[in-house]
Amino acid sequence: MMRITPMVKNILIINVGIFLIQAILSLPLSQIFGLRVVFAEDFVPYQFVTYMWIHGGFGHILGNMFAVFIFGPMLEQVWGSKRFLTFYLICGIGAGVLYGAADYVENIGLKNDTEAYLDNPNPEAFSMFIVEHKSYHYNLPRLAEFSDDYYQNADNVAYQQQAVEIVKDIFSSITNVPMVGASGAVFGILMAFGMLFPNTQLFLLFPPIPIKAKYLVLFYGLYELYSEFSRTSGDNVAHLAHLGGMLIAYILLKIWQQDNGRFY
Repeated sequence: MMRITPMVKNILIINVGIFLIQAILSLPLSQIFGLRVVFAEDFVPYQFVTYMWIHGGFGHILGNMFAVFIFGPMLEQVWGSKRFLTFYLICGIGAGVLYGAADYVENIGLKNDTEAYLDNPNPEAFSMFIVEHKSYHYNLPRLAEFSDDYYQNADNVAYQQQAVEIVKDIFSSITNVPMVGASGAVFGILMAFGMLFPNTQLFLLFPPIPIKAKYLVLFYGLYELYSEFSRTSGDNVAHLAHLGGMLIAYILLKIWQQDNGRFY
């Protein structure tokens, strides 16, 4: 059985330690260090690094750290501790940057529409805003009812002020939600394992069948791609960060291969 390697052990200790500190002391670490879209009120550049050391719950950290424990030691034995840590950080940070870029593109329209409404608040613009940018933070039928009332009371200052606050709140509820977790780095590790040891037989727990590493990586990649493009309203998983970690890992390994003819 593969023994745990030094850097894998350090990564596990740091992640679990931070998780326990956050849970025991009830510290809002996710709110401070989680990654937000770059124009969000609480965005800070260091979040591209810190988000990958914070987890949202026990199942979240268990899944990520289990993958590091299973796949990380063989990579560290091949690369050494320094290169393994470099790879882990580049995949995690790179996944965060790619996710941030996609998040920016996805939400820049919301930012522009919010600013346009605040510059010229009126019932028609409010109605168009809530139709274009649905937020499940609000009861949608009640929001539509308020919009109708706003039309009938367009000159009422109280309605105007409430509409402005709703628009600001919708903007914040969509853009100011932190993304956390080591999944970008973990999916990078998974990609590297599949590229270095493609024919290694792995035994899945669910379902309990053997599968080669290269097929497991392919399955995960296709699943994340499908999940991103068929996303439902209740899906808060950062599938793009997972795909970003795999892409960064692939590019980095190809660069290393060009340098010395190998993936290491």
